[in-house]
Amino acid sequence: MPSTLKEWLKIIYVVFAFCSALCLGALKSLLVGPIACLILIIGNVGVILVLFPAHVAWTVYTIVKTSRFDAPLKVAILFALPALFGIWLGLSIAASVLVGVGYGFFTPWVSAFEAFRHENESKKFFHCVVDGTWGTIKGSCTVVRDFADLCYHSYPLYLRELRESPCSNELQPLRFIYVPGCIIVGLMGLIVEIPLYTAIAIVKSPYMLFKGWHRLIHDLISREGPFLETACIPIAGLTILMWPLVVIGSIIMAVFSSFFIGLYGAVIVYQERSFRKGVAYVIAMVAEFDEYTNDWLYLREGSILPKPRYRKKKVSPTSEFSVGKNNSSEGRITSVFTEAPAILMPSLSSSRSVRMAIQEVKMVQVWGNMMKSCEMRGKELLDANVITPADLYDWLKTKNGNEAAIVGVGLPCYAFFQTLLHSIKARSDGLLLLDDLEITQLNRPHDRLLDWFFQPVMVLKEQIKVMELGEGEVRFLEKVVLFGSDTQHMETWKNGSVVPVDAVRAAQIDGISRRMMGMIRSVTKFPTYRRKFRQIVKALIIYSIEKEGSIRSISSRSVASVEIV
Repeated sequence: MPSTLKEWLKIIYVVFAFCSALCLGALKSLLVGPIACLILIIGNVGVILVLFPAHVAWTVYTIVKTSRFDAPLKVAILFALPALFGIWLGLSIAASVLVGVGYGFFTPWVSAFEAFRHENESKKFFHCVVDGTWGTIKGSCTVVRDFADLCYHSYPLYLRELRESPCSNELQPLRFIYVPGCIIVGLMGLIVEIPLYTAIAIVKSPYMLFKGWHRLIHDLISREGPFLETACIPIAGLTILMWPLVVIGSIIMAVFSSFFIGLYGAVIVYQERSFRKGVAYVIAMVAEFDEYTNDWLYLREGSILPKPRYRKKKVSPTSEFSVGKNNSSEGRITSVFTEAPAILMPSLSSSRSVRMAIQEVKMVQVWGNMMKSCEMRGKELLDANVITPADLYDWLKTKNGNEAAIVGVGLPCYAFFQTLLHSIKARSDGLLLLDDLEITQLNRPHDRLLDWFFQPVMVLKEQIKVMELGEGEVRFLEKVVLFGSDTQHMETWKNGSVVPVDAVRAAQIDGISRRMMGMIRSVTKFPTYRRKFRQIVKALIIYSIEKEGSIRSISSRSVASVEIV
């Protein structure tokens, strides 16, 4: 009887928690949502419109100046630019509105449910009321700032690398005969992919809706997955209610992705030098999308739609980011788009326990650990007078990291190299970060962003391990990754480095440094990185000021003691 009473009390608690969170969340959403929504929409749309003339000018200048494209290809791209920029304006403004509404109204609501996960029972109601109010408004400002960084800092960096990269031997000149084909296939892609992607997503949305509800209700009855822990049941209950909105979001994502899939057909015509291959791509991408959604929804394998081959040589989809080959002197990471993006489709497989999920390393832990490592290594370099406060101020004043490469690229690259060395010395199977946080294939975050970098990083780690660098060579590599081609700074840092005499060995070390710098340059383009790294640089400046102040106080006390004596 007591156990039955206890179960009934749990049920009553869960029902009360769910109803109170639902009401409070709705109230917070109505009060905070419009403010956060307006900040995000007005901010993002303002950034888009204000920087639009600069984006056009930067893009046209880059296309004219780059040596990677021949004259016919430049002409084709310039003719296509008005349509591309029109699509950019339409999609970016529409996405800003959708993100603003979704973030502004649903973040406070979800925060009310997450408050019940706090261990302190007395503070649950307080967090249910307070969480997601001011934090949502601050978060909307952060989103606008990150988007502005992406448009103002990251995009010019991409264009600058395109201008400065040497002409690749793999690029063949584009004949005028292919220009009409690129335009026709691009338009054909838009005409075919947009309605068919939308139709496939709409047709399969009812199945996704009921399949998702079936999965969640099954977990609720059997107390599996998110329903295993009592504190998480209110959140899981909200998921059941909001599942139709997830389905609608999946359809919208399918429509948005179809624009880029369709336009990529023009690139296929250029790469394959074949109008027929471009048409085959347009047809095959519909079948690819149908097959992908079938896999996600556990429907029949494959697709009944035709799937012609559009590549002469099949490209492995796992090679989206490769460090094995660098077309630029900076070891830039190249991107190969080989698959159709899927709709936003949560996994409908059997859910795991929340406690099991918590055991995985989260992407926010990796991001925070990376910044903490940069700060720690920066303090070490400041103490050794390897970098100076002037270098830090220069980075804050410059428009992008390339203009102050010692801090913007060298410092994170140096910290990254130390992490690789630490992992090798500890004989870790993955990456051993600070605080003994280890990332392996088993516990790494299942994040698309990390998927692009994790395997190349593992390959780079194995290459360094196989080389068996001596102590002098390690010190030399530290110099190279920190200062790059700045020989003046390299000569001033006496860290016991030894320049390799063997030309092959020197080339291997140079290749390792270029790959690391290429990875870091790619990471620095992400908008959240710049905001977080700016905080690290400010913290290092404060550290240097405090250090200088303490040195002065010690010196003054020493002088005073000498005078007394």
